Amino acid sequence: MYSIRPIQQQDNAAIAQVIREVSLEFGLAPESGFAVADPILDDLYQVYSQENAQYWVIEDHKGRIVGGGGLSPLKGDTSIVEIQKMYFLSELRGLGFAKKILDNAFEFAKQNGFSACYLETTKDLWQAVKLYEKLGFEHLAQPKGNTGHSHACEIWMLKTL
Repeated sequence: MYSIRPIQQQDNAAIAQVIREVSLEFGLAPESGFAVADPILDDLYQVYSQENAQYWVIEDHKGRIVGGGGLSPLKGDTSIVEIQKMYFLSELRGLGFAKKILDNAFEFAKQNGFSACYLETTKDLWQAVKLYEKLGFEHLAQPKGNTGHSHACEIWMLKTL
């Protein structure tokens, strides 16, 4: 049994560990500029407590954090939110939680007046790309905003709300 809830301060270490573990599994090296290298990684609660931002964690029946994902305004275009740090341990994949978090993100974005959701990813996460396409994200020819990950993430996608 799993549940989704907004991130709390005490979740910081656990979700950072999930992101590090999944990044290692998929070869997303810190030196390549992926999210695992973000200086904010160990304090996501603070980052996503800002206005127009939200992060959800998924916990199992024992209270263990097994995944999460969030959004915040895109640096460089505040009419768009960026989907960020969607990482799930292998036990959680294929159970529909990525879609549930994205549905939460779409609803949050609409309620807060954003026009679109943007994300950056890599071909190594091809299963996620297929989900994004299924949910209406379209591929872009170039990145938007100033995410700081554009050199590592060669896939840029946008969903108009």
